Amino acid sequence: MSGALKEVRNRIKSVQSTQQITKAMKMVSAAKLRKAQDAIIQMRPYAQKLLQMLSNIVSNSDGGDLGGLNLAAERPVEKVLFIVITSDRGLCGAYNANVVKAARASINENYSEQLKKGNVTVWPIGKKGWEAFQRFKIPTDTAHKDIFINLSFENVQSAAQAAMQSFLNKEFDVVELVYSEFKNAATQRFVVERFLPIAKVENKGSNKKSDFIFEPAKETLIAEMMPKILNTQLYKAVLDANASEHGARMTAMDKASENANELLRSLKISYNRARQAAITTELTEIVSGAAALQG
Repeated sequence: MSGALKEVRNRIKSVQSTQQITKAMKMVSAAKLRKAQDAIIQMRPYAQKLLQMLSNIVSNSDGGDLGGLNLAAERPVEKVLFIVITSDRGLCGAYNANVVKAARASINENYSEQLKKGNVTVWPIGKKGWEAFQRFKIPTDTAHKDIFINLSFENVQSAAQAAMQSFLNKEFDVVELVYSEFKNAATQRFVVERFLPIAKVENKGSNKKSDFIFEPAKETLIAEMMPKILNTQLYKAVLDANASEHGARMTAMDKASENANELLRSLKISYNRARQAAITTELTEIVSGAAALQG
């Protein structure tokens, strides 16, 4: 029986050590989440209004007046690029798996023909996405997968500019963005949205165009605005993903700590039962030995 007691004691110590780690990771994620949440909350209204403004301008512009930098040109879809934003580290529940699942579902549903031809490419941002698509044998480019090591607007801007240049060079006909939109610490919405070409706003029930007054000229303004707004959109998506990662990890570590408490409770009950059984057995042996001597 002593061997069984020792085994249960070791398991209790092991679970307690793991619980200390999960509690520490929860506290670290909560501290990081606060900063990441402030960043995305401040950024989101600005980025959404910029994109809405750009979409309205593009929708009310003719195909020939977008200047030399035409990032709204729609053409037959032959080659597709997916920018998939995951995390560098695990232990955040099903967060990374859900992002990859959303990307694969979109590829299989909308670009199955391009996938069969090998014309679907993934640019992963985050190591977990890169590892996942390596297993699925989908072509990947690792130039931007380490952005989270030093998260800054300049690093994200380089990825956005590379995607825009590839689109302009007709290396890709469509660029899709896959990331998790942060709602709160326990909730994320997994989004697949068009990055390029710039989506147009549908005017429901009216064929009238909005009358904009441009200063400076329309061509100059659009050529200047397009890259900057698209840089902002990708940066917003990365900030969303960063906050979602810390929220998911904090929730996962909180659940792990609760599970550790339940496991400790059951292990302590098992330990007490085994100890009481050992004591009862020893007492029985003592009483039986004394009775035998008296006999």
